[in-house]
Order: sequence, then structure tokens, then C-alpha cells
Amino acid sequence: MFRYQILIEYVGTNFRGWQIQKKGKTVQGILQDKISKFLKEKITVYGAGRLDVGVHAKEQSAHFDCRNKIIEFDRFLKSINHFLNKDGVAILKIKKRKNDFHARFSAKMRVYNYIIINRIGSPVLEKNKGWHVIKNLDLELMKKTAKKLIGTKDFSTFRKSSCRAKSPIKTMKLVKIKCSKDKIEIEFRSKSFLQQQVRSMVGCLKYVGEKKWTLKKFVNVMNSKKRVLCAPPAPSQGLYLTKVIY
Repeated sequence: MFRYQILIEYVGTNFRGWQIQKKGKTVQGILQDKISKFLKEKITVYGAGRLDVGVHAKEQSAHFDCRNKIIEFDRFLKSINHFLNKDGVAILKIKKRKNDFHARFSAKMRVYNYIIINRIGSPVLEKNKGWHVIKNLDLELMKKTAKKLIGTKDFSTFRKSSCRAKSPIKTMKLVKIKCSKDKIEIEFRSKSFLQQQVRSMVGCLKYVGEKKWTLKKFVNVMNSKKRVLCAPPAPSQGLYLTKVIY
């Protein structure tokens, strides 16, 4: 068997997430269907992460095994993308990997970015590509607060009740906020994340930016480890899986 890694870009708006569901269109489902038809054998695609409904990917990573060796990578990409592009999906790159490589378990770091469009007018060109927040946000206060998330901590406050992770303790390597005109971009780096962790953290940072919470209130909520005290999670359309580092 030959193992290949693929890097995938997609718009999550019209999907029921990454993972195959009993009903509804998923990214994993479409990839498996199209690649299986191209290779003329049934294959299973394993992703680096199970992204929720509506979440986008700039460079999701996945792998699959097949019996026949893929010789012409360019031909593979052109042929597959001809069918995938109609659904807002593209395979950016394909790499031959050793059989001990795993898209999920071999990952050393995952990078997520969250986009907030902070202005009065509703976005048209970037509709469903960010969280539209009308009230002016205090960027400097949000930056100070974001630093409190860095390090190894119990992130239970930001964990969805249905999360299956064995432990709520994660190590946040980086939380960085930058702004260009009316677009605020928040970058998160960690080896792994809890279910809905990023969106929950963004929701709390927005509360601070709106002056609904003080920095002290944010820290108290985080340290409480109580999900019920968390601010409403940010909507999925602003979240992007940017890169998976191996």
C-alpha cells in the first residue's frame, strides 16, 4: 500500500463539517468519493482535525492509502480539482509519505485563525467568511487579555459538553491579535484543541473588547473551569484551520 498526504482548501459554509455524517454533505465524504472514483478503488481519507459545521480550511491536512502508486501528481490534482471545485473544495498539494505518517497523530502543531469584521456595514464580498461585529472593539485590551490564554492550562471553561478529549488540559503556544483596517485576525497555535475551544475563547475575548467584561472577569471565568460561565461561542464562519505542522 502507498500512503499520500494531501493539503486541502475549502469553504465550510455548505458542509456539515469535515467528518462523514449519516445525512448531509461533508468534506471527508466528497474527498473519499472523488478520489475513489479517480483511483478506481475504495479509499478512506483521514483528516488532521474534525472541523465543525461552517468552519473553513486554508490548509487542512489529510492522508489516504491506496494499492496503486500515483505517478503524475499534476495530473491527479488537475483531474480531482475539476470535480471538487464545484463544491468549494481544492486539493492544493499531494505528497508521498512513509506508512508511519498519520495526518492526525503525527501533527506537532495546529494553527487556527479567527476573523472578526469590526464595522457598521455588513460584509458583502466576505459574507460568511468572518464574524460581523458592529460595536467598536478595544483591540489593546483584547491583546492584553489574549496573553492570559498562553501556557499549559485547564481549558474546561471553553470546552463544549460533547467534547471527547481525555483531558481539558492543553498547551497554548501562541495567541496573537492583529488588525488591518476593519478586520481583526486572531491566531491560535497549539498541538491540539478541545471541541469548540477556539470559538469559545474568541467569544470571551469579544466580551472584553466590548467592555462587557474586565480583564479580571475574563481570568476569573477562565479559572472557574465552568462552561456555564463562558460567553456565547463565536460563530463558525469566522474560523479557519490555517496550517498543520509536522
